[in-house]
Amino acid sequence: MTRLPVIDAHHHVWDLTVRDQEWITGEELAPLRRTFTLTDLEPEARAAGVTATVLVQTVTLADETPEFLALADGSTLIAGVVGWTDLTAPDIADTLAALRALPGGSRLVGIRHQVQGETDPEWLLRPDVQRGLRAVAAAGLVYDLIIRPHQIPAAVRAAALLPGLTFVLDHAGKPPVARRETHPWADHLRALSALPNTVCKLSGLVTEADPLAWTVEDLRPYADTAIEAFGPGRLMFGSDWPVCRLAAGYADVLDAARELTGGLGEDEQRSVLAGTAQRVYGLRDPAP
Repeated sequence: MTRLPVIDAHHHVWDLTVRDQEWITGEELAPLRRTFTLTDLEPEARAAGVTATVLVQTVTLADETPEFLALADGSTLIAGVVGWTDLTAPDIADTLAALRALPGGSRLVGIRHQVQGETDPEWLLRPDVQRGLRAVAAAGLVYDLIIRPHQIPAAVRAAALLPGLTFVLDHAGKPPVARRETHPWADHLRALSALPNTVCKLSGLVTEADPLAWTVEDLRPYADTAIEAFGPGRLMFGSDWPVCRLAAGYADVLDAARELTGGLGEDEQRSVLAGTAQRVYGLRDPAP
């Protein structure tokens, strides 16, 4: 059987000699307190059949995005960058234009903010944030949603207010896999999927499960819900490397995604593994 091409639509890198990753705290995250570079990722991704990737922001600092664009500019693997900029800044349109003008700026495909850390569950609906999201849409970029289940209703309202902006839900909205609960997450997910300008990433589920004892069957109810809600044409694979290493190796995560989508037709599985990411983020064609 021909191995289908894969675009990894969600991974990170960081260098602790450049800056700290303040979110890496506590014993559970201790394995992540080291530098992870593209040199670490590339052999694992290539061996797993990945032809292109999307590098996603980790910190809310303006310097990171130009660094990521420069890294992408010198890489044959990174096809897109989801960066960070202050959505509430009055000059956000100028900032986005300046980022696009940098080396590697053509690989800027989206913007993300750590909404999961905001105490206001309706942060996405603030007038200054809405203004920033309109600027993201005007720049031809997408917006990645990193939120928790209780924040999905606000994302539904935000997406309804901005039909011209594509919202990409990271990690399927972080369902409570370890607790084996699906509600109210599933209802919220279906409400978001009802809006045509929304897309979902089949990513991050292994670290929402029991990291030491998860099985593919533990993930299946959540993957099936996402597949049913969004359909293969609005679902994309992401490894969430190196965060996934808390629970699984790179190849293990991709193998799980292949198994979870194995009941789909070949064209549908091709969409989840590569086609949706390519279309939504406007990436180069993956290798056959």
